[in-house]
Order: sequence, then structure tokens, then C-alpha cells
Amino acid sequence: MTNFKEGLRDIKAFAFDVDGVLSSPKVYLHPSGELIRTMNTKDGYALQHAVKRGYPIAIITGGTTGSVALRFKALGITDIYLGSQNKETDLEDFLAKYGLKAEDVLYMGDDLPDYHVMRKAGIPCCPADAVEEIKSVAHYISPLSGGEGCVRDVVEQVLRLHGRWVDGEPLIW
Repeated sequence: MTNFKEGLRDIKAFAFDVDGVLSSPKVYLHPSGELIRTMNTKDGYALQHAVKRGYPIAIITGGTTGSVALRFKALGITDIYLGSQNKETDLEDFLAKYGLKAEDVLYMGDDLPDYHVMRKAGIPCCPADAVEEIKSVAHYISPLSGGEGCVRDVVEQVLRLHGRWVDGEPLIW
């Protein structure tokens, strides 16, 4: 691949980590022990928009909080891997389900558990505040931090390039 934008032409699916990518790295602790995350509504809009345009999306996270699954199910995402112990194995499951190759997938992660799976993905990306090891394997580093619109950034770039961002279809939630 000669540059990041050219590689986006071949993207057919997306996979994302949650903590530090779709949510801010900062979490709050509920008295029950559950972690409370904040998420960006613009990221949410982009995800549900991509689902409606036919792009498979995987959420692959080591987290186990049920509210995370509820959030992504509400956006139309059905491939949610909570409690992931091996993100590469979960990505392989996702690929097999849709008949995809790793090169077809844009993966965004931010920390060491994403390192190996990012090396497999066609386009590995990360937020601006990712750790250095992740930045070193990323083909694209969003100028936006985790939970601050970095997911919208990459999804919008792919859909615009494919002519699917504003394509005459209704632009609703």
C-alpha cells in the first residue's frame, strides 16, 4: 500500500476496541463496582450509519460490562466480543462469519492488548492518545483522542471514499 487513503478503498468492515477508543480512557466507578464509561455520540452516529450502509462491525474488548453490549446492540452492531482473551481469535471468527480477509478490515485500538491484532488487520489505526507501541504499528493516527470522535474520523473517511457517507439514503438514526 502506498498510502493510507489508497488502502481505505479496500476496506469492507471495521473492528474496534472499546476502552480508550470508543470511550474515554477515564472511567468512573459505580458503587456496584461497574465501570461507567462516557462515549461520543458522533462516534455512535457513524457506527450505526455504517451498519445501515452494509458494513460489518466488530466490537472486540476485554471488558465485560453489560452496558457496553447494550450500547452497541442499540446501534445495530451484532458482533460484540466481550471479555476477549485473544483479540486475534475473535477477529478470525468475525472474518469467517462474513467471508472476509484480514486485509478487508480497519481495526482501531489504543493499548497493548490491541498490538497483535492490529498487526493482522488491513488498516491498523489508533487515537491520538494511544500508547507508543500502538502508534508504531498504526497506518493512521487520528488527530482525535479516544472517546472524542476518533471512530467517527475513520468511519467517515471510509464511507466518504466509497461514496456512502451522504449517498441519497435517509440520514437518520
